Amino acid sequence: MNFIIISGQSGAGKSQAKKVFEDLGYYCIDNLPPSLIPNFVELVEQNSEGIHNIALVIDIRGGRFFKDLEDHLEGLKQRHYEYKIFYFEANDDILVKRFKETRRTHPLDPTGRIEDALASEKQILETLKDQAHYVINTSNLTHAELKAEITRYLDLSEGDQSLNLTIMSFGFKKGLPLDADFVFDVRFLPNPYYIEDLKHRTGNEAAVQSYVMGFEESRQLMTHIQSLLDFAMPGFMREGRSQLVIAIGCTGGQHRSVTFANLLAAYYREQHYPVKCVHRELD
Repeated sequence: MNFIIISGQSGAGKSQAKKVFEDLGYYCIDNLPPSLIPNFVELVEQNSEGIHNIALVIDIRGGRFFKDLEDHLEGLKQRHYEYKIFYFEANDDILVKRFKETRRTHPLDPTGRIEDALASEKQILETLKDQAHYVINTSNLTHAELKAEITRYLDLSEGDQSLNLTIMSFGFKKGLPLDADFVFDVRFLPNPYYIEDLKHRTGNEAAVQSYVMGFEESRQLMTHIQSLLDFAMPGFMREGRSQLVIAIGCTGGQHRSVTFANLLAAYYREQHYPVKCVHRELD
């Protein structure tokens, strides 16, 4: 049997994720107390219907039982069952908006402020997030995009294991990406925004890329970024990480960061890493 553990922040899309796994043929159970995992495994083992792919939604709705999750997951390992943890999160402002729109209360503190409950929940879930095989931020994902993300990660887990890279460009004036593992600042490089012919173009165009990379400091920075990541990525893989988010920021997220993200994505595709390139401010 293969187990998927669906967990993460309240309001981050776990219910939608459960529907995706059901569409993919998984037998899904919502809000299972971790203490019942051994009983459930025994029940499935005795079942003659041949259930092989199982997704369990486990989160803080389990109350005090949630604290026992790590021990029961270790029990799955001892019984030689494979499992992957899918952790779903979203930006605080998005979560607050979702709670207000649906008029729901936060399960951790139904009578208190949503912001306080979110902060407490993050602290409780911190260890689980660190152990997660895949972390998906649903802030700007449609249902179709969420399904595509989940399917992509499942394809990776079923095939040759590699480090899945998301390389993102962004603008500092719109804030840091919260899910980034590495953040590189390229604002010190010459800015095409001040070149009239390039001002309204983006780093997706060859003319902007040629300008940005036409400076020695740009080429040196790219070499340093590649060297650092080449050094660090095998270590992340040894630790069991299967996903890495690399963010590159400039002022507006239009020219320099987009150029670097595109070139860095091309560099790692040539090395046969699974790469998704995202331009936050353009997309």
